[in-house]
Amino acid sequence: MFRFLCNELNLQEFSKFLREHLAFNTIHCFCATFLVWFGPTSRLTVADPDLIREIFSKSEFYEKNEAHPLVKQLEGDGLLSLKGEKWAHHRKIISPTFHMENLKLLIPVVLKSVTEMVEKWSEKLSETGEVEVDVYEWYQNLTEDVISRTAFGSSYEDGRAIFRLQAQQMILCAEAFQKVFIPGYSFFPTKGNLKSWKLDKEIRKSLLRLIELRIKSEESKELEETAAASAKDLLALMIQAKNVTVQDIVEECKSFFFAGKQTTSNLLTWTTILLAMHPEWQAKARDEVLRVCGSRDVPTKDHVVKLKTLGMILNESLRLYPPIVATIRRAKSDVELGGYKIPCGTELLIPIIAVHHDQAIWGNDVNEFNPDRFANGVPRAAKHPVGFIPFGLGARTCIGQNLAILQAKLTLAIMIQRFTFHLAPTYQHAPTVLMLLYPQHGAPITFRKLNNCEDR
Repeated sequence: MFRFLCNELNLQEFSKFLREHLAFNTIHCFCATFLVWFGPTSRLTVADPDLIREIFSKSEFYEKNEAHPLVKQLEGDGLLSLKGEKWAHHRKIISPTFHMENLKLLIPVVLKSVTEMVEKWSEKLSETGEVEVDVYEWYQNLTEDVISRTAFGSSYEDGRAIFRLQAQQMILCAEAFQKVFIPGYSFFPTKGNLKSWKLDKEIRKSLLRLIELRIKSEESKELEETAAASAKDLLALMIQAKNVTVQDIVEECKSFFFAGKQTTSNLLTWTTILLAMHPEWQAKARDEVLRVCGSRDVPTKDHVVKLKTLGMILNESLRLYPPIVATIRRAKSDVELGGYKIPCGTELLIPIIAVHHDQAIWGNDVNEFNPDRFANGVPRAAKHPVGFIPFGLGARTCIGQNLAILQAKLTLAIMIQRFTFHLAPTYQHAPTVLMLLYPQHGAPITFRKLNNCEDR
């Protein structure tokens, strides 16, 4: 089945496959290791968890594959694509932004954004007490706000403007992926390429202007004293670091925008869909939120760690609908892997979504929504510790996973406090891959205001 992942030309076929098989139907077994050709490049698909662990743990033998030119332009030349010493240096600089203690300082900022969102939903409630909302679009805006504040602190409004430009660029990138890929075509002055170049120039110009203003602000010590500014935001850390150029900061901000927004908004979207499909788990999550946080109090940093059921639900959502369906590594030299001799330059594709749906790892209920499998923690959820890899594994594990989980928990907790919800009649289940796994036709959900006296 994952032959589709190896060729952008088969995107529509692969999307059709997802629609048919990710509605909790059976995903048929396939050979865990097999070879395909991607043009002149050999690509080995590896779904054996022991071999996957070896690939991720031996970075001296395997490196991240070069991204498609359009993707690289979109995501920037930051942590997502850097290699070697420069990657390690940037990772060390940026890491404090994502330490849990630092992220907890951002909780008031997240809560403000989420509260504003759900209050707008409440205002839209009709006379029947119901409102239909496409949560995919709303979550995109929500994560824009949070990521902008995390990246730019007090300058987040300027950051959101840059987000808008990048969103336009992503649409152009998506359109390009629907066409035949011709090497070198991205250098031709086509209508799409000209627009893409213009957007990229505007993004860089806006980022440079913002960085220069922030440098002056840092020097004069006139940063606004807010909850977000008191936390270590990405821009401040990069400016203060040694051996980091302004261009490096520009590329890192682009990477942070792209990865942070898409991963978190997709996690929130699929989890909301799953809770709408499974009202029994929605009720369990609500009981926990009301018990821990009360019916009116907003969650605090102390509440977040106590929301165990919500954590289980998020993990099961990440298992069934991982944001990234596959990742690729490249052999840096001739190497042996599980008895196979891998020539230098061979690409190794790790089909994350296949591993997450492997019956041998997860049991007979592999295609069912069952958060209880995470009741004893992630290490004991599957028969193999590498059975669950939504954020990758090893040194290049997604640096922003703590922020994604924190934001998702806070958002869902507030939403569950205020509403009950189910799938809208217009909802169409159509998981589609275009860099990430997203709902092709959006995620319309019908919300009804919660009567706490009746529902508790």
